Amino acid sequence: MKNALVIGLLVVLGGCASQPCDQYGSDGSCRAERLLYQNDLLQAKILISIGDENGYELADALLERSARLDERGETELYQALLLIRQGPQPEQVLRLLEQASAKGHPHAVALLYKIYQEPYLLDERNAVKAEEYRQAYAGLDVAQSGYPSFEKALELISQLVEPPPPLPERDDPCANQCL
Repeated sequence: MKNALVIGLLVVLGGCASQPCDQYGSDGSCRAERLLYQNDLLQAKILISIGDENGYELADALLERSARLDERGETELYQALLLIRQGPQPEQVLRLLEQASAKGHPHAVALLYKIYQEPYLLDERNAVKAEEYRQAYAGLDVAQSGYPSFEKALELISQLVEPPPPLPERDDPCANQCL
């Protein structure tokens, strides 16, 4: 149930990756490139959210490949989430989140708030920095439209940084038959 919720949230977030394609005229190459970009992001998001360490290398490669088309900070946000899954690396995580925040990604701003407010990944709480990010979120277009609300953004971010439940053991079909 929880995995279905996370995947559903990722599909909703996939809308953030949609951008118009009028740069290349009518030959369709822009559309194809945009579809591949969206696919790479969606695949990477799923691999990161399910928490299967075997998929982290692929998720990283997909994020690297999609980075050049990202204008909204999604690749940096998910690269930061991937680093959190692999073991907290606060300096790198903060750098990536700052880059995503500079591009106006609301979930990056919410995660920066969480990091400084709780503190999460850091040793000490920094209420001043946390409030700066709360104010920054309030200035985003999405916040002014009310979707997602700051509370919803924090809820989603909290779900994304929680360690996922363990994956069920997968039976190897060759374990007994291929010997």
